[in-house]
Amino acid sequence: MAKKTVFVFILIFFSTAMLFAGGEHLTIKVAVVGPGTPLYFWWGHIALVIEDSNTGRSYFYDYGIFSLDNDYFFQNFALGRLLFTSGVSSTERNIEVYRLTNRSLVFYTLNLPPETRLKVQELANYDMLPENRDYWYHHFDNNCSTRIIEIIDFATDGQFREYFDNIPSRFTLRQHVRRHTWFSPAVDWALNFWMGQGIDRPITVWDDMFLPSEVGKRIQEFEFTDVNGVRRRLVESEDSIQVIIESTGLPEVLEIPRRQWPMNFAFSLVMSAVLGFFFYLHSKNIRIGRIFAGIGISFFGFVFGVAALMLYFMNIFTDHDYTYQNFNMIFATPLLLAAVPLGICFASTKNLKKLIIYDRLIRLTWLLTVVGILILTLLRLFPSCPIEDIGIFQQNLPDKLLMLPIALLFTFQPVGLCQSLRKCCICKKSA
Repeated sequence: MAKKTVFVFILIFFSTAMLFAGGEHLTIKVAVVGPGTPLYFWWGHIALVIEDSNTGRSYFYDYGIFSLDNDYFFQNFALGRLLFTSGVSSTERNIEVYRLTNRSLVFYTLNLPPETRLKVQELANYDMLPENRDYWYHHFDNNCSTRIIEIIDFATDGQFREYFDNIPSRFTLRQHVRRHTWFSPAVDWALNFWMGQGIDRPITVWDDMFLPSEVGKRIQEFEFTDVNGVRRRLVESEDSIQVIIESTGLPEVLEIPRRQWPMNFAFSLVMSAVLGFFFYLHSKNIRIGRIFAGIGISFFGFVFGVAALMLYFMNIFTDHDYTYQNFNMIFATPLLLAAVPLGICFASTKNLKKLIIYDRLIRLTWLLTVVGILILTLLRLFPSCPIEDIGIFQQNLPDKLLMLPIALLFTFQPVGLCQSLRKCCICKKSA
């Protein structure tokens, strides 16, 4: 830590010494890093590169540093209170790291006048000071990418934000997230299930740039008037773009997010058909049918129940504000976890009276899900109840269609209850 602090002060010393050089010796670049394999790398990365021709050195200003070894990292992460830090190091060293981890890397040289380059260097060095380098991370509002666009906005005297903050985005935040998660259906569903309707609001192109790739796209098209009154392109030409590394074998980032609900709905229908077959076997007094039906009840109770429990936890106890105002909480509740022991008891009991009790409790547990989904659906269908007026506009159709067929089956399947009642009546008459 002491070495890093000394390193930063040396940088400040040299930048001060070169003050009268006017900044001609500096080259300012934006480094856009592509997605990586771990989940926390799926959305890419970005940094500022400053090259000094007087010293022959290139510095990599990284605003997205975290360590899994930090004290209470996972606890803070769970509570939505993740402290990130910033650091400066050799550009060559970072290039080698990204090459070894198979991540693409593109440099965009910014067409800034010399005096502005010097100011950018001073600001970047100021950000690296021990008292300034730490910040509370937010996935959409305060991350490595938002830090870089604030520097670009500083370099263009506010013109960068003024321009892009007035252009509507082509997507919502949810759609941007799904462009990067499409290849992993389970993660794709879970993340979108947990995130509330706040990420479904209309946003601007400025908001898009929480993603590094969007920054790379927008700086290529931006023009501004510099401090000398000269009109410039921020990235002057194709020659100002350097492809340093091309990754191989990683899923592409979609230009347009695909529809998620057809796949979710089809999966749910297939699972319902399989489980329905087990209930049919149960109706024919084939014990293996009831065993597998009970396992299915427990399995989906566990999956949806744990997801609901985490959703409630994040809403009530954490600072993950993008999970707030989540109307999935109406039909997906931690009560679904009750289906886990009920399904096991349903599969294993040999007592007909207990079987009827378990069956009824299972139906009631899943009926709450069915009713919740129907309420939200009706609110959207009736024109007399404008959805925006009551504040419900969450794009959660994939979540509802994944859970509805399965919940309907567990709620209204007739074979288990009818057969149990019939057997119970026969036993009573025999007695």
